[in-house]
Amino acid sequence: MNKITPSMLWPEVAPEWMLNAPQWLEDIFFNIFKCFIFEERYNFFLKGLGNTLLLTLFALLIGIALGVIVAFIRVTWDKNHAEMRGFGKFALGTANGISKIYLTVIRGTPVVVQILLLNFVVFAASRNKLMVGCLCFGINSGAYVAEIFRSGIQSIDVGQMEAGRSLGFSYIATMRHIILPQAFKNVLPPLCNEFIVLLKETAVVGYIGLSDLTYAANTVGGATYEYLFPLLLAAAIYLTMVIFFTHLVEKLERRLRTDER
Repeated sequence: MNKITPSMLWPEVAPEWMLNAPQWLEDIFFNIFKCFIFEERYNFFLKGLGNTLLLTLFALLIGIALGVIVAFIRVTWDKNHAEMRGFGKFALGTANGISKIYLTVIRGTPVVVQILLLNFVVFAASRNKLMVGCLCFGINSGAYVAEIFRSGIQSIDVGQMEAGRSLGFSYIATMRHIILPQAFKNVLPPLCNEFIVLLKETAVVGYIGLSDLTYAANTVGGATYEYLFPLLLAAAIYLTMVIFFTHLVEKLERRLRTDER
């Protein structure tokens, strides 16, 4: 028995007015049917959208955690290394050196190369593509988040640190309870923008076989030999999400400016 094709089903599902419509219009609706409705191919995009959002969210969380640690190390070294002695200075200097290498390498190499190395070399035995993608984009995002946090910490008046120390707080306690909360407020809009950038960057995760929006569009395009509509839908979904999150960031920035008055 021959496999049922979209062209065989089209006369049965198409409205009567469509069958009498101009050929160019019928072709458009047939391609839409073939790409999204036939064999429920819209599920590819739903799955891809879910993976894209999960990947972006977990990558940003990893990036924030890693970025805060790296920023803390670099700021602490810059402010205190001249006064430190012994093993503490050696340990912090080593951590600062590693942080500098990390920032240089991650920001100086394409994320595509990073994800290929992580998937095919470091985690070659793993089949969990989502985990590999989260780690890769988290590590990549951490390098940029670190610089965001470092600039945010340095924007806090030096008197805040002196006030904390005069109250009896240790350096770490002062950073935790006084400096970092203020810095986090300053860097919140840039962090949200990093989320938007990360959302678009995850489009390359298809290189390791994880089904995101772009991978879904390519899959449907390869099955139907019609790439225009799948790619247009993927682009429209990305654009809608970017507009939505950009609107939220603008509202957040207005709220923060209002609170500062």
